[in-house]
This record gives sequence, C-alpha cells and structure tokens, in this order.
Amino acid sequence: MAINFNNALGIHPQALALREKRSEILAANLANADTPDYKARDLDFKAALSQTMKSATTLERTREGHISNPQMVLGADLMYRNPQQASLDGNTVESHIEQAKYTENAVQYQASLRFINSKFSGLKSAIRGE
Repeated sequence: MAINFNNALGIHPQALALREKRSEILAANLANADTPDYKARDLDFKAALSQTMKSATTLERTREGHISNPQMVLGADLMYRNPQQASLDGNTVESHIEQAKYTENAVQYQASLRFINSKFSGLKSAIRGE
C-alpha cells in the first residue's frame, strides 16, 4: 500500500511554506525600519492558507513571467500595514509591532515543524511495525 503524504501530513507543508514567506516579508519590514517612504507589508495568513487549500486545480507556468502577479505570494495578497502612529518620513514600519509579528510567526512555524515531525515519526513506526 502506497503512502499518500498529502493525506498523512495534511495542511502543514503548505502552512510551512506560507510561514516561511511571511517571515521574509516581516524581516524585510524590520530591515527597512529607517528607510524613508518604506511601506510595511504583510499577508493574511488565514486567507492565504484557505486559498491554497481551495485551489485544487492550479495553473502551471511555462515561463517565469507568465501568470505572475507581484502582489501575490503563494496565492496570498500582499497587503500594506496601516501604522498606529504616522511617521514624518512616510515610513510605516513600527519596529515593536513587526518584532511581535515576526516572533509569533516563528513560534507558529516551529509548531508546524513539530507536528510534521510527529507525523513522520508515526509513519516510521508504522513502516517498522512498532
């Protein structure tokens, strides 16, 4: 009997990919905290994950420029963050908020990794007959 990893691992591989991209976006925000006119960005993780799970039929790109939208990351809309306190230089990055979002994302990334690890441990046990 063949093992179907999509059924065995569930939603977590897609969640890991989205969390990875989100950490890149949040890190870019932190790196540009002092850049004039830089606009903080983020993606709606829940909406992106539900969109990823809904799209059973995906279009395949034959060339790099085809079907590409720079405002989309793994099927998620890349949005601008509204600052709580406006900056005089036009920068919308608030370091304390970005650090909190980055930390929260990192903890959730680790949780998904541990879940996948436990799934693989279960599969190994089943294969070994333990």
